[in-house]
Amino acid sequence: MRKTYAGKEVDVSFDPEVCIHAANCVRGLPGVFDTTRRPWIVPDAAAADDVVAQVGRCPSGALQAERHTEC
Repeated sequence: MRKTYAGKEVDVSFDPEVCIHAANCVRGLPGVFDTTRRPWIVPDAAAADDVVAQVGRCPSGALQAERHTEC
């Protein structure tokens, strides 16, 4: 079941059933992705561009990022 973590500029969603636990997210942006913290994903802990780039490195696709659009 995919869960979404909302940020000011970007939302990050995570599907634990897809995750292969490669830990690229945790190693790449430990301020955003920290499995010892709840919530474990805090999208606002880094620049939106960096979050989107790191999510793009997820080998399984368990992580997805969606930028907010300006109206």
